[in-house]
Amino acid sequence: QVQLVESGGGLVQPGESLTLSCTASGMIFGFNAMGWYRQAPGKQRELVAIIRSGGMAEHADSVNGRFTISRDNAKNSVYLQMDNLKTEDTAVYYCYANLLAGLGSDLAEHDYWGQGTQVTVSS
Repeated sequence: QVQLVESGGGLVQPGESLTLSCTASGMIFGFNAMGWYRQAPGKQRELVAIIRSGGMAEHADSVNGRFTISRDNAKNSVYLQMDNLKTEDTAVYYCYANLLAGLGSDLAEHDYWGQGTQVTVSS
């Protein structure tokens, strides 16, 4: 069984920075993509940033130039450096991964989600 464990959320003021971390554990045999989504109250979950197996990273237009996604392959971890945070960045941030995981006949590509971490930007 694969688990994604997130950390790093919190309360900050506008203009400040936070770094989110997510580590995948379990019977993992391959990585297709890892990234971050967020969901603000009353809004749909949206993609923030994602990094694929070839190393290509994508960032949403709303965070481009302020957020940076990175990955540590050896640790099965993905990070989101968030700089110059704005009040509109307030949301629950979810780690996402598409991994090749499982044993024997269960070996397949699956989507996995973390439990979510709250980021609040307020003065």
